[in-house]
Amino acid sequence: MANTKRVRTKDFGSDLTVDDFDPISFTLCGQEFNCRRAIQGSELLQLIADSTANDGRNAAVTAYRFFETALMPEDYTRFTALINDDTNIITVNKLSEITSWLIEEYTARPTAPQSSSSDGQSISGPE
Repeated sequence: MANTKRVRTKDFGSDLTVDDFDPISFTLCGQEFNCRRAIQGSELLQLIADSTANDGRNAAVTAYRFFETALMPEDYTRFTALINDDTNIITVNKLSEITSWLIEEYTARPTAPQSSSSDGQSISGPE
């Protein structure tokens, strides 16, 4: 009897596009900052790996890189001006809170389009 080996494989299909994600924004000191709708998973993994290093300087550089990655370019410029302006003091705790919220948003699944039942009626609850 011949020894045949089974090939183990899995097709992960195609992934998502930016349009599959809702817009993300936050307000700080009365200014609204728009963020990218999504960030590549590999970029998030690298940021997480860099932020867990036991080097304080590396953690700070990673935090700045995260904001530069997450924020739209024109918003990043305004954001860095705000957090470096002596008029409004933005604490490390506040920056950490923003970072945590953004990471939660980026690791959440995208909003799937609402499907309908086979009889054409909406699957949402009663109005």
